Amino acid sequence: MKNNSPHRDTEKSSKNNLVVEGVPEPAVSALEGSLNASGRRFAIVASRFNSFITERLLFSAVDGLTHSGASRDDIDLVRVPGAFEIPLAARKLAETKKYDAIICLGCLLRGDTAHYDVIVNEVTRGIGQSVQETGVPHAFGVLTCETLEQAIDRAGLKMGNKGFEAALAAVEMASLTEAISGQAQGRLRKAVGEKQVPRSARNDKGVGRNDKAKKRNGKVKKMNDRSNRAATKTKRRK
Repeated sequence: MKNNSPHRDTEKSSKNNLVVEGVPEPAVSALEGSLNASGRRFAIVASRFNSFITERLLFSAVDGLTHSGASRDDIDLVRVPGAFEIPLAARKLAETKKYDAIICLGCLLRGDTAHYDVIVNEVTRGIGQSVQETGVPHAFGVLTCETLEQAIDRAGLKMGNKGFEAALAAVEMASLTEAISGQAQGRLRKAVGEKQVPRSARNDKGVGRNDKAKKRNGKVKKMNDRSNRAATKTKRRK
């Protein structure tokens, strides 16, 4: 039996008239990094505490770098006792200026005391401060989970692997940092070139003044030559 309900017809027509609009593009072009790690050097700081999780993060981080084109010879691994020691090691590595990016890997699980909150805040602050003061990109691959199950999900199970994601973020930020520096240098060269234009103009004016001075000197020389000739003729007549 057919359903001739007007409500059903309206529902069909509304679905048929549904218009899906595309995502609008930004008004300006964006400067983005690439996922090409070829020729770049990376350092990984991995915590030994909760190694059941951090080793999985480390394996996937190396996998992400090599799949992006990085050579294993260009990847240095530094191990630290726990997450609290990660910022210091990352800072020392960044200060060497040998690496294009630092990848920080660790795992913190909430316990029954406030120790978790204290360590999380200090690790986050220390890594962020190292980034700002050294200018070297740091990828944050430190898990801060309530339970072990959450950490397992983020180390290769339901939620992917945060070590792999941190590696891709490090590659992209290394490329982006280089692109921004290159753009800034290009603008600086352009600005310096524009500032040199008035100087060249002043030099042109200087050249014009020199030409006028040469003409005046030439006229004076001609007048002196005429005076000398006239004096010579007068002597001969005498």
